[in-house]
Amino acid sequence: MRIGLMTGSGTDRDGSIDGLIGLARRAERSGFDSLWMANIFGLDAITTLALIGRETTRIELGTAVVPSYPRHPAALAQQCLTASAASDGRFTLGLGLSHQLVIEDMFGLSYERPARHMKEYLQALLPLLNGEAAAHNGELYRVNCQFDVPGAKPVPLLVAALGEVMLTLAGSLADGTTTWMTGPATLESHIIPSIQKAAAAAGKPAPRIVCALPIALTDDIGAARERISRGLEIYGVLPSYRAMLDKEGATGPADVSLLGDEAALRAQMQRLRDIGVTDFNAAIMSADDSGFERTLAFLETEL
Repeated sequence: MRIGLMTGSGTDRDGSIDGLIGLARRAERSGFDSLWMANIFGLDAITTLALIGRETTRIELGTAVVPSYPRHPAALAQQCLTASAASDGRFTLGLGLSHQLVIEDMFGLSYERPARHMKEYLQALLPLLNGEAAAHNGELYRVNCQFDVPGAKPVPLLVAALGEVMLTLAGSLADGTTTWMTGPATLESHIIPSIQKAAAAAGKPAPRIVCALPIALTDDIGAARERISRGLEIYGVLPSYRAMLDKEGATGPADVSLLGDEAALRAQMQRLRDIGVTDFNAAIMSADDSGFERTLAFLETEL
């Protein structure tokens, strides 16, 4: 199981461009496989990762995730190919629908029939990410173009998928999925078998399963749970995450977080490995002033 670090989700010590570049450099020196960045209401993730790509040489850089609705597939493809060129082909696109609250209430766009939207979006996007010409004329998108970005390589694509329809799309069209707030029992019984079945039916290789969860090395699990419950409260309310928490039998984000001492964290990470998670994306939470550094140092020992 590859191990990466999550940024941009509200868990960073320093979320500035300089702070994230510093974290990426350390992660690369330490041997982390990847650095993932959420695209919410701060820095633009693809732009930031392109900058990080100029300051690193080995580590994979990916989004977790970029919302599709506000971005035309051609514009997104051009941006991704540019990020690929900036990072010598180390950029991976994590793409998702976001949430009705964001797309309709905040951005003023329609969130109608999200699965139909994603299917067409992927059909238009995928050829462009591979450096090929798109020739898509559908109900929602008409995309007939191609980009020539010097230095760009084909961009791997992960689709944030939780429901059956989205998992089928991710398995049959993309390279895998990236999840958030989805616990091990739900991954094992629902996410992984569903996407693997879809990939096999489409004749594709086994899909990549990137699992992002909060993690904290702590001697005070109660304090850590309280801090996570308070800091990540919104993720226990948004319908798609709430559905996965309900499947898990979890009250909120703290219940699916990896918490405890070194032995406890090691056992929880091993469970993810055993059920078929290919990549653990660690969102480090601080239970106290030294918590971030302690947890990061622990993860470095697991590489």
